Amino acid sequence: MRGQYGYPARELPRELSPEPAPPRRPGSGTAIAAGVLGLVAAVAAGYLPITQFLDIPSGFSLGDLPRWTLVDLAGFLVAALALLVGSVATFFRAVAGAVLLIFGALVAAGAILLEPALGGGISYTEYFHEVLRLDGFAAIDRAVLMGSALIVLLLAASPRTLGYLRFRGPATARERTGRPR
Repeated sequence: MRGQYGYPARELPRELSPEPAPPRRPGSGTAIAAGVLGLVAAVAAGYLPITQFLDIPSGFSLGDLPRWTLVDLAGFLVAALALLVGSVATFFRAVAGAVLLIFGALVAAGAILLEPALGGGISYTEYFHEVLRLDGFAAIDRAVLMGSALIVLLLAASPRTLGYLRFRGPATARERTGRPR
């Protein structure tokens, strides 16, 4: 390598050469909040189908339920599972955790929006009025699921959460060379 005037370029000693500053670690607040609220939403989404299964009288089976009711119950179960696995994966700093949280929140919202259509002629206005009155534990559970799913969706999709989950610190000397310092 030649210098400015044709002479061989001199390299600075390694100690004197400026090293780039290590990248700054993003904050973890949004990812942790998404994980904790994802657990809350998973419990709330799992409560609804479990109580439906427990309230089935003897002599009555799941096959006797209408097909769309089963789809709605399956939606709540899928949302609960996705939110639970997504929360745990987010705590372990996996980007897949945020993706599962987004998926679970969307499925939970879809199951909530499907429920009034299956209610036998009840309108969305009446349904949400009953839920937001918070009259009974089932209504409180649905309200908690609505609120936590919306917040989880926003937090998991935020650039700060994804930046935190994608961040990997600078490599140590052992990782760069494969041998100890």
